[in-house]
Amino acid sequence: MRVRLLRYTADPELLCGAAALTSSRSGNPSEILDGIDLEKARQTIRRVTGYGHMSVIEHASFTFSIEEVSRALTHQLVRHRIASYTQQSQRYVTYDTLKKYVTPPTIAQNTEAKKIFDETLESISATYNRLLEMGIPKEDARYILPNAAKTNIVVTMNARELRHFFNLRCCTRSQWELREVATEMLRQVKKVAPSLFENAGPTCVELGFCPEGKMKPQECNIEEIKRRFKSL
Repeated sequence: MRVRLLRYTADPELLCGAAALTSSRSGNPSEILDGIDLEKARQTIRRVTGYGHMSVIEHASFTFSIEEVSRALTHQLVRHRIASYTQQSQRYVTYDTLKKYVTPPTIAQNTEAKKIFDETLESISATYNRLLEMGIPKEDARYILPNAAKTNIVVTMNARELRHFFNLRCCTRSQWELREVATEMLRQVKKVAPSLFENAGPTCVELGFCPEGKMKPQECNIEEIKRRFKSL
């Protein structure tokens, strides 16, 4: 798994700060942007988002390359609909499943399970390649490919949607692979736009309590989770 922040809106905090001030000032947005400094922008963002007015941070967008992850992950990722996605196509790219697949830690740590898993992937890979040799189009041969097959995807989200994404996918209850990706995405955006992502992370970091009710994992320690995400 590899996550890389490819591009983001230029001066995202200045832009969002100016947008926030636009609603309460008589000047033109362009003049407000020209006259605002970074510290003022950050103060404004903290104040306005602290009131719950999150629409102002929708003006900043962030584009990531998410690489060598499983199809199981991307099936979950694309459920976040306020986003743009471009994924590596199994219709056009030949997949060497035997070399490029994700093994869950629970399987990797179990010798017998790992043996069964690997043997199954070998059989799938052999079948896939045999179908291609028979002249079956890649778009049809791909039906045999597993969720474990690695893929690459480009993702663009605005800051508000990213915060919602982090609420759900940095949570301990989220699937392990997507949780790792989401946490790394958060780490990278906090470096370039810290005021947009202060207190971002699983919902408990923002609310101070777990909203999962009876579904809360027993091993969750909210204070420890809050410290971990605030130190990203």
